[in-house]
Amino acid sequence: MKISQRLRDALLSARRVVAFTGAGMSAESGVPTFRGHQGIWKKFRPEELASMEAFLRNPALVWEWYAARKKIIREVEPNPGHYALARMESLLPSFTIVTQNIDNLHRRAGSSTIFELHGNIERNYCIDCGAPQEEERPIPSSGTPECNECSGLVRPDVVWFGEMLPEDQWEGAERAIESADVVLSIGTSGVVYPAAGLPVRGKQRGAYTVEINPEPTELSDWMDEVVRESSAAALPALVSALERGRG
Repeated sequence: MKISQRLRDALLSARRVVAFTGAGMSAESGVPTFRGHQGIWKKFRPEELASMEAFLRNPALVWEWYAARKKIIREVEPNPGHYALARMESLLPSFTIVTQNIDNLHRRAGSSTIFELHGNIERNYCIDCGAPQEEERPIPSSGTPECNECSGLVRPDVVWFGEMLPEDQWEGAERAIESADVVLSIGTSGVVYPAAGLPVRGKQRGAYTVEINPEPTELSDWMDEVVRESSAAALPALVSALERGRG
């Protein structure tokens, strides 16, 4: 695919670039969307499983659901779009990923500067003492892992319904967006707030904003440029254009 001269020039002259990524990017690796589970999970709404209330009411059920999600994510691989963003980090003076995804695929692809707004499914922590827990510990017969330190209940380190975003990740994302020269909005529908407001904030601060998504979204009308391609197709082409421009 062809990259516009305007986008190529914006990236070549940029000091700070932010990629804001959403579920569409992970879907290209085979990660189901949050509401896409089949079988038994069709009987539950996500709100009935992904909340502290649900966890305290039936931690074994919530862990059964997350064990299924973790298994899916372990079995998928980063796609060409993930690897292209990792390559972009080496081509630009400052490159930051702000992601709504919890699957850790950006880090697995080699990216290092990442703000995870909704947590990371590969991490766990104790709800009593806050201690991080080893990911590979087997789930006991009770169905609920217990803390190594205090024997409290262990939960996935992801943001559930009704919870605030991690303060350090949100503040880091805000700083990156507000100082960006270019913001790439990739594979996100733009409907989950407060995260969805970040690309718009970048535009209001003067960034050149670009949407990379096969379908129109709530953010499309705010963008300076729209690329109607998948991230797996568009991002490698963008990297190739950058490499040619760097000569």
